Amino acid sequence: MILKTLWYNLFKFLIKCSLFFYTRRIIVKGKENIPKKGAVLFVVNHPNGLIDPLIVAVNNPRAQHFLVRAASFKKPLIKRFLGTLNLMPIYRMRDGVKQLGNNKDVFEKCFTLLNNQNALMIFPEGSHDKRRTIRNLSKGFSRIVFGALERNPSLQIHIIPVGLTYQNPSIYPSSVCLHYGTPILVNDFYKPLIINSEIKRLKDVITSQLKTLSVHIPLDENYEKTLAKLTAANVDFTKVERVNLMITSTIISGREKKVNLVRFIKPFILLNSIVPWFIWKHTESKINEFEFIDTFRYGINTITVSVNFMIQTYLVSYFYSWLSGIIYLASSLLLILLYSKFHPNSAK
Repeated sequence: MILKTLWYNLFKFLIKCSLFFYTRRIIVKGKENIPKKGAVLFVVNHPNGLIDPLIVAVNNPRAQHFLVRAASFKKPLIKRFLGTLNLMPIYRMRDGVKQLGNNKDVFEKCFTLLNNQNALMIFPEGSHDKRRTIRNLSKGFSRIVFGALERNPSLQIHIIPVGLTYQNPSIYPSSVCLHYGTPILVNDFYKPLIINSEIKRLKDVITSQLKTLSVHIPLDENYEKTLAKLTAANVDFTKVERVNLMITSTIISGREKKVNLVRFIKPFILLNSIVPWFIWKHTESKINEFEFIDTFRYGINTITVSVNFMIQTYLVSYFYSWLSGIIYLASSLLLILLYSKFHPNSAK
């Protein structure tokens, strides 16, 4: 158990460091709403593939157990690796009706985790979707919290809605706003005699919070028109409250596009990372889902660029000196940092 905790914290630290270089800015709000102890279920919207749980996890003081789509666990080695990081598969209808029975064991694990005062994370919209809207929530999360209370009525469980809003996940680097909502005591909704109506009431309360914690454009006939206006105005989507006010009032005030003062750095970064760049471009052409672009770009580049820099640092040190190698590595990291932190984010 101690080794697993150390591994989890080490991996969390490495991910946080890599995300620091990869993102322009991660704005975290409402962190004070997270209970320091006790059973908690974090309910998160899902706009951007597997990078969503990473951003939440590394900006959360609680150790997380994650429920993610079962398709990620198909290969035995990957399944074992993900298990060491507290990831558990959740099966959906698209995985096949027969597979849904596997959720019984998964839910039992969740009941035990909550009973032991742990924290869980789930994406109740059921799938990722780039559209800037909060979709209908599935009942899976209610089955977990109510099932835990059924086994231990004295247990207190809080749900914390979490909103994620990206400025432009299709372009590197992007800013993101992570907003933790107000804790909801599940026990207030656990009434077995009218369970269906209470599930609906709980879903409505969570949905209402999610619509204020992230940018929410109602998914109606005006969705595309509203999104086009916001994009044309180059709004800062990470200023969630302001953008949501624009949407409800239909008064949209934008901002001028900033000059890209770090554009000249890009050729040096590409030249210094030409092999990782070719690997990424080859992979990018095979990605079918828009929502996975950011995930694959982050994952592949984090690995390939790191390996590339280690090899080139070794070569510089070998042919020149260890000091030259350190200067080369520091300069390479500085260029990436300058580019990621000062590149202007446009709306899209």
